[in-house]
Amino acid sequence: MGGATTAQRGIPGSGPSARKGGSPKPPKAPKPPRGSGPRGPGARLRRRGPLLASLAAVALLAGGGTWVLYGSSWLRVEKVTATGTDVLTPEQVLTAAAVPVGAPMVGVDTEEIESRVRGRLSRIDSVDVVRAWPHGIGLKVTERKPVLLIKKDTNFVEVDASGVRFDTVPKAPEGVPVLELNAKQSPSARRFDEERLLHEAVLVAGSLPEPIARETSQVRVGSYDSVVLLLTRGRTVAWGSGEQSEAKGRALTALLKAAPKAAHFDVSVSTAPAVSGS
Repeated sequence: MGGATTAQRGIPGSGPSARKGGSPKPPKAPKPPRGSGPRGPGARLRRRGPLLASLAAVALLAGGGTWVLYGSSWLRVEKVTATGTDVLTPEQVLTAAAVPVGAPMVGVDTEEIESRVRGRLSRIDSVDVVRAWPHGIGLKVTERKPVLLIKKDTNFVEVDASGVRFDTVPKAPEGVPVLELNAKQSPSARRFDEERLLHEAVLVAGSLPEPIARETSQVRVGSYDSVVLLLTRGRTVAWGSGEQSEAKGRALTALLKAAPKAAHFDVSVSTAPAVSGS
């Protein structure tokens, strides 16, 4: 048998193309994926351009906002007001607060102002500092209310319902009873010192319904469980200890309505109140 021809062996230069005097066609290059483009340094710069521009705009806005808040004269403290005062005056609160007029609103330290007011004015129980944009600072204060007075020489020490002695005044406020403490001869004097007895007196005075508190001139404490109220028109109330004071207050309110002409009331046992001298 004869061997394979030159064309069949695939020898370069053979075959139809070679016979026609031409060269083989090169293979076609694959098409790039849709959406792809040049991946050189120039392409990366073109993609980063919008991002850099956006970052620059954000930086400019942030810098401008900071300048508006801190550097400009648009958002600065121009007016400070105080409300909620009763015994104190708004001017006293403003002086104690010492809010820096002209300072940037955003830089005002509200907690520091609250601490300053409470530290300088013992009558203040709480203060709320708020920003009233664009130029105002508001101080809303709550004053302590005395529920009991302690006589000291010719003055009176005011005590609130928490037992805080917050101020000394030359004249007793109306409707606030005066403490009369006489427990030196009490058998329980060693166990219950004056501070504990003062606590009981404050507990009783602070739980009195407002109409009864206005008619109470004295809170007399002879021992831990011997608290007596002196009302107007010479009426007395045996209160007992400070326990169950709210229930005793309700019982006394009912007794005063049922027996308005009675001279003595006993609510030491709130579930079994009594009257006498009517």
